[in-house]
Amino acid sequence: MKHALVAAAALLFSTSAMAERVWELNTGKHAQVFPHRGRASSHGGPGSNNLSYHNGPVIHRAKVVPVFWGPSATWGTNGAPSALAQTLINFFVQFGTNAEYNVITQYYDFGGSVQLSNLGSLYWIDNTPPPTNVTDAALQSEVVKAIGQVGFDASTVYEVFLPDTSYASFGSYDSCGGPNLTFCAYHANFSYGSADVKYASLPYRAAAGVSGPCGRRRRTSSTSPVTRRARRRRIPMATPGTTARATRRTTSAPGPRRPSS
Repeated sequence: MKHALVAAAALLFSTSAMAERVWELNTGKHAQVFPHRGRASSHGGPGSNNLSYHNGPVIHRAKVVPVFWGPSATWGTNGAPSALAQTLINFFVQFGTNAEYNVITQYYDFGGSVQLSNLGSLYWIDNTPPPTNVTDAALQSEVVKAIGQVGFDASTVYEVFLPDTSYASFGSYDSCGGPNLTFCAYHANFSYGSADVKYASLPYRAAAGVSGPCGRRRRTSSTSPVTRRARRRRIPMATPGTTARATRRTTSAPGPRRPSS
């Protein structure tokens, strides 16, 4: 069984790429969502000031395990991933040492800066059918299930990819295919025993056949051969562009920020 590891955090390049923090009202938990195109543009453009450090942690040498959840027709099987899953695995293999990832090496904490590193090739495919509405609780359960198969590592981001028959929800916020379209992807963290688990939700970009802000093919800033091939094939899901942003963002902001002193 192979597996893919990537770090996560983002210096976001455009208005539509800006992350937005949302809260789940019942639990008070927050996540960073990546708004769909229309919602992002309504929040205005990026500011002109330099970034300020607020004493938050970073992942110095991140890894990513993509978790492909859904039917073999979409993802293939462990040991025999589909062409779609293999494209994403190959993307993670090269992403941690390329120029696009290098952007976030400016992020640091008291232990040092984010480093270019091999994000690995570990992955896991779970062919059990996910629910139509994959809540954050369901997603966390799937991450725990994946950890049982591939193991836990504190520097790993577990990125869950959903099939086109499902959409993701976080509280009252939904991805494409849900009744309250707000985001295309999100990342967060949760406690599992004494461990802090970093994870991301990456729904199919045209969930349930819905076209629109998350279903349109979108150009990314990456010039890697893997990304160019994905563009040519018009992958209708959480594309390398979305995946790259979720990964970079998680690496540079893996958990709640501490207030500046």
